[in-house]
Amino acid sequence: MKRKHKKKSKPVKLLEYYAACVIVSIARAIPFWGIKLIGKILGDVLFFLVPKRRNIAIDNLDHVYSREKSPGEISRIARESCRSFVYTFLEIVKFRYLFTGPNVIEKMKSYADNLDELFIKAKKIHDESGGCIFVTPHLGNWEVLPHVCSVAGIPLAIVARPLDNEYLEKLIFSSRAVEGQFIIPKKNALFVLQRTLQKGTSIGMLPDQSTMKGLVINFFGRPATTTPVPAVLAVTYKRPVVVVAACRKENNKYEGFVSDPIWPGEGYKSEKEEILRITQEITRNMESIIRKYPEQYLWMHNRWKTYEGKKEIMS
Repeated sequence: MKRKHKKKSKPVKLLEYYAACVIVSIARAIPFWGIKLIGKILGDVLFFLVPKRRNIAIDNLDHVYSREKSPGEISRIARESCRSFVYTFLEIVKFRYLFTGPNVIEKMKSYADNLDELFIKAKKIHDESGGCIFVTPHLGNWEVLPHVCSVAGIPLAIVARPLDNEYLEKLIFSSRAVEGQFIIPKKNALFVLQRTLQKGTSIGMLPDQSTMKGLVINFFGRPATTTPVPAVLAVTYKRPVVVVAACRKENNKYEGFVSDPIWPGEGYKSEKEEILRITQEITRNMESIIRKYPEQYLWMHNRWKTYEGKKEIMS
C-alpha cells in the first residue's frame, strides 16, 4: 500500500518560504567565496545530521568504488556530494541576478571555457532536429540548463515535479522559467511533452531517478530502474536525445558537456528494444561524466532502489 504523506500546515509552509527568502537574499548579496562557505556549512549539516541520506550516499558509493577507493575516501566523496547539492541552489540564485543585461553571454564566458563551441553545438542540434530532448543527471549544477538554453536561443520546456509547498514552488520555479521557457508538471506530462516537441520546442529532463514504472538499465554495473520517456519521445517523433551537464572546476569555473545526438535507428525490428538501447546509451553517457566528477553527483538519492512487484512501462 502506498504511504500517504502528511500535508504540511500553512505556518510550516510559510516558515519554509521565509527561510528560503532569507537564504536567497544572502546568496544574492555575497560573493562566490561566501556561497562556497555557506554551502560547505549547510552541506556538512546535511551530511552529519541526516543519517538516512548519508548512509544511502555511502552505500551507493561503496557499491561503485569499493575496489578503487578506501572507506575514508568514499566518506569524503559522500560529504562533498552533500555540499555540492547545496551549492547548486545557492549558485542558481546568484546566476539568476548575475546573468542579466546586454552582456550576458560575455558574463557567462568568464565562468566556462569553450562556451561558444557548446552553444553552437546545442543550437545546431536543436535547429536541425526541430526540437530535441536535453537530459541532464543530478550532477554539478543541473539547474543551470534553462539559463544556458535561454542565452543560446533555444526554446525549452522543463519537466519538474511540483513541490508540496506552493509558496516555495513559486519562488523556485520563477528562477527556472526564464524568458521563452515554461515548466511542465512531471505528473502525467507525456501528452504535453508530445505537443511541445511537435511545436518545435526542445525539452529538458532529469531522468536519472529511480521509478517503479520503468526499464531496468545497467548503471555503474548495477540494475537501476530508469524512465524510458526520453527514448519513447525520441523513437515516436524521430528526435535526438542530448546529454548535457555543467560541473564545477576551480576558481569558480565550470566545465560544460554536450554529447553527440543520440538518434533513434532506422529500420529497427523492435520498438521496445530500440527504446531500451537509447535509454542505456543515455545512462552510459551520464555515467562517463559522473565518473569524472563523482563528488558532484547526488549519491544521497536511492538510485538503485528495488520495488516489490515492479512494473515495466514497456512490458
